[in-house]
Amino acid sequence: MAGLFARATRGITLAQIRHVAPVRPNAATGAVATVYARMEREFGMLAPPVALHAADPGLLAAAWLLVRETLLTDGEPPRADREVVAAAVSLANRCPYCVEIHGAALSGLIRHPDAAAVAAGDWAAVHDPGRAATARWATGTGPAPPGPGHDRRTGVAFTFHYLNRMVNVFLPPTPLPAVPPAALGGARRAAASVLGRFARYRPAPGTDLDLLPAATLPADLGWAGAGALGQALARAGAAIERAGARALPAEVRELVRGQARAPGPGLTALGAGPVVASLLRPVPAGERAAARLALLTAVASWRVDDTVVGAVRDEGVTDPDLLAIVAWAAYTAARVAVREPLPGRQQPER
Repeated sequence: MAGLFARATRGITLAQIRHVAPVRPNAATGAVATVYARMEREFGMLAPPVALHAADPGLLAAAWLLVRETLLTDGEPPRADREVVAAAVSLANRCPYCVEIHGAALSGLIRHPDAAAVAAGDWAAVHDPGRAATARWATGTGPAPPGPGHDRRTGVAFTFHYLNRMVNVFLPPTPLPAVPPAALGGARRAAASVLGRFARYRPAPGTDLDLLPAATLPADLGWAGAGALGQALARAGAAIERAGARALPAEVRELVRGQARAPGPGLTALGAGPVVASLLRPVPAGERAAARLALLTAVASWRVDDTVVGAVRDEGVTDPDLLAIVAWAAYTAARVAVREPLPGRQQPER
């Protein structure tokens, strides 16, 4: 699937990346070059939510394995159902970039008003009962839909709980070009056509596991099984945990784990500055900026702004470690999000 489109869009997609320097394809070597080539072949382009990880080759491989094995590979449930999960989880996590992308992919796959209803979060307007049930399950407001593929469906939810947080920090609110409002409809139709075509490609599971060493799947992710999906999550998770241990002290990671499991009252609200400051008070002064970034990424990633990232940069944090801080927090939050049955989970304050 790599070709003229992938090459033509490289500059456009990499220009969207914020806070870290993108790795250009002509400068990519080793593992980064390998992942770029496989991503262009199987996804059709350098997907910015994955490519933003390239300053740390291990994190790039981890992000690609998560996306590939949960969203792209052949098997059940159908790709359209997976796109419903991706869009619905992205809505719950307040990630408009991912809602736009996966709403467009769904529209290109099914060419039905249901796609727009899913992207808008209007489950009552979704005509297909299976899609409506899938969307409700993904946002924690309904039971798991019947049918095969629940492990991969859960995998998609896990992946987007991770990716939404990365995107909210490192990408803009929309992937669409700056065009007059009257031209937005045409831009969305073009995106749907392209993404729908790429979404029909179904690569074989497990062929990219060689990108990372074998690892043990954590017990809380046991729903992924012992096959390619479970191995992808195990290898990706081990790479992210290694990066987090490198970039964040143990006491900060423990603080973030605790708040991800049970956020303090008001922590996700807009005026939560005093709550965050109180939580960070025991953290040494030189570690507070990174701790604030990790904490907000885990529980309210839409509130991470240039000031939060800038404070970490002022501490001399490198691109790989900045990615590691956010990736570890996002991965930790994703594990919590799928640990318990999705229905009944408390949704973040709006």
